[in-house]
Amino acid sequence: MPFRRLAATPALLLAMLAAPGFDAHAFDPQAGSAPARGAELLVGNKSADTLWRLSLADGRKLGQTPTAPGPHEIAVSPDGRLAVVSEYGRQAPGNTLGVYTADGRLLRRIDLGTHTRPHGMRFDADGRRLLVTTEGSDALLVVDVEGKVERAIDLGPGKGHMVALSRDGAVAYVSKVGAGTVVRVGLADGSVLEKPAGVGAEGIAVASDGRVWVSNREEGSVTVHDPVTLDVLDTLASDGFPIRVVFTPSGRHALVTNARAATLAVFDTVSRKPVALVELARPGTEYRETMLGRAALPIGAIADPSGERVYVAISGGNEIAVVDTASWTVVERWPTGDEPDALGIVPAP
Repeated sequence: MPFRRLAATPALLLAMLAAPGFDAHAFDPQAGSAPARGAELLVGNKSADTLWRLSLADGRKLGQTPTAPGPHEIAVSPDGRLAVVSEYGRQAPGNTLGVYTADGRLLRRIDLGTHTRPHGMRFDADGRRLLVTTEGSDALLVVDVEGKVERAIDLGPGKGHMVALSRDGAVAYVSKVGAGTVVRVGLADGSVLEKPAGVGAEGIAVASDGRVWVSNREEGSVTVHDPVTLDVLDTLASDGFPIRVVFTPSGRHALVTNARAATLAVFDTVSRKPVALVELARPGTEYRETMLGRAALPIGAIADPSGERVYVAISGGNEIAVVDTASWTVVERWPTGDEPDALGIVPAP
């Protein structure tokens, strides 16, 4: 079945969210007035070296905090109280993680020592430790959020980039963008298994059935892997430099940002068939210079826990595209700082 190409519609009014009882995976929106601080979208602006807070009700900027150079990824703790930013660096390699409160105050910086170029991150289930890929040392770190590097697991060469976690928290999966492989790491014993994915393997996420999805940017594909053997079970076409893959809260849809094509590809996770292809670029817009030339360059994406919206960082346009999941259209655009990429969602208190 071919993709439906969907053009952006005029901006629609978005419903305000009140979200008590939020956990790491879902919240139950309730009617009534918004709390003093509602749910927020965190945006890491790579060229501006800032962390922005936007209201999920309407995209208003609520605040910003400086980061160390090159904020690349954001991980929000399961209880929603902490947000950690991997500070990758720019010309000089970075080696720190910035730990922030939910309202954007810097608590501490974790020094990773010789482990430079931190990138992908995931909290463990209890929210006390982080899994962090470090491209400068080809490692997967286990980091206590209070500030200590507890373990460094050698991944070998190939530029381990993004990390995902199994549903039971026992296994980490790392994409190697340079090697075009996926790595399975047993966190109890540090065992490492590596298998081919596709050229430029970068985005990685674990589906609700436990299978591992990897977006292979140079190959224009998404591979679906067995979680134990890492054998490729299926290969899906996703043209235009697929750079991230995430899932909707229900697990029904896989979302792939295609950076060069400036599209969001939507797949049914059961049939693995394409559902929609959302056009993310504004026609006639003059975009900033990016790693792919002057382009919209969508990279980071995150699904609203309500399941009603998806937020996509348009790095070349300094904005967030808000995608309605009922129509699979862009319904709103929110300004950001320079070169947005990393995204995170913080619940209302």
